[in-house]
Amino acid sequence: MALRRMSCGSIYSGELPTGCSHCQEGSKMVLLVSGRCRESCYYCPLSPEKKNRDVTYADEMLVSGDAEIIAEAESIGATGTGITGGDPLHSYDRTLRLLRLLKNHFGDSHHVHLYTSSLDLEKIRGLEEAGLDEIRFHPPLDIWTRLPETALPQIIAESKMEVGLELPALPDKEQELRQAMRDAFAMGASFVNLNELEFSEGNWAMMESQGYHVKDDVSAAVRGSERVARKLLREFRRNSVHYCSSRFKDSVQLRRRLLRRAERVAQPWELVTSDGTLLKGLALSDDPEALMERLRIENEVPGDLMRPGVGGLEVAPWVLEELAPELEEPCFLVEEYPSADRLEVERMPLN
Repeated sequence: MALRRMSCGSIYSGELPTGCSHCQEGSKMVLLVSGRCRESCYYCPLSPEKKNRDVTYADEMLVSGDAEIIAEAESIGATGTGITGGDPLHSYDRTLRLLRLLKNHFGDSHHVHLYTSSLDLEKIRGLEEAGLDEIRFHPPLDIWTRLPETALPQIIAESKMEVGLELPALPDKEQELRQAMRDAFAMGASFVNLNELEFSEGNWAMMESQGYHVKDDVSAAVRGSERVARKLLREFRRNSVHYCSSRFKDSVQLRRRLLRRAERVAQPWELVTSDGTLLKGLALSDDPEALMERLRIENEVPGDLMRPGVGGLEVAPWVLEELAPELEEPCFLVEEYPSADRLEVERMPLN
C-alpha cells in the first residue's frame, strides 16, 4: 500500500482517521475536560497549568461554562472536537455532559473523537450511546505488550465507532510499539497513530532522566522518535497508520485553526496575516476617545476603522502607517494571536 505524504513530514498509509482529517483542516476544537489523570506517564506533555489540575480548556482558553465552549467552537467554525485530558474518563460525568452539549448544539455531523488511557467498557458504551464517533486509546507503557489481556478486544468487537491506538513513538521502545501495533490490528483496530515524541515544559526533567535528547537546535522533538515511527509505518503499511510529526502540530494544525478563527473574529480595523495572526495599528494615548475624534475630523478617518482600546487608539494599520509621521503620539503596528487572550506577538514602531 502506498505511503501518502502530508505537510511537515507527516505521513500515513491506508485511511487517515476521521478525527485527523478535521485536525489537518484546522477545524477541530481541542477540548481538555480536565487535567486529572490516574497515570503518571513520564512523556506526558501537559503544561503545569493543566497537568493533574481540574481545569477545562477550549483550545487555548480556560473556560468556566458551556457558553464559552460553544463560542470557541463557533469562532473557528469547528466541524469536529477532540476531547482530551488528563484522561476524560476520569472525569466521566463532565465528559458525557460536554459530549451531549456538542452533539445537541451542532448536530450529529459534528465529529467528536476522544483520547483515553482507560479501558472501562461500561463508560465507553455510555459515550458511544451519547454519540461519540471515534475513540483513541493511549494505554500506559506497561500494558503495550499485554493488550489482548485487557478489555480492548471486546471494545473493538462491540463498538461501531472508529477505534484505534494513539502512541508516542518512544525511540527506545521499538519492540513494545511493534507488539502493540501487531496486536491492535489483529483485534480489528481501525488505525494506529504514532506521534513524534516532544519535550515540553511539563515533562522536560522526566524525559531527560530517560536519556532522551532534542533532535536539533530548532525543535522540541526527541532524537530517534521520527526514525522509529517511519520504520514501523513501513512495516505496517498494509494497515491504516498515521505518523504525526512535531512540526505538523504547529506549522499546519495550529496555523490553520488560527486562520479560521482570525477570519471570523477580525474587526474592520484589523488585517489577517498569512500566519493566522491579526495586525492592527495602535496610537498610544491617555485619551483615546479624544484622539479618535481628532483623527475623524482633521484626517477624515472613518469611525469604523478605529476603536478606543487599552492604552491607546486602535487604528487600521494601513491608515496609521500613513498618518504616523504627522502624529505626536507614539504609533505602532501590533501583531496578535486571534485567541481569546489576544497574546501579542510583535510591536513595531511607526514613528
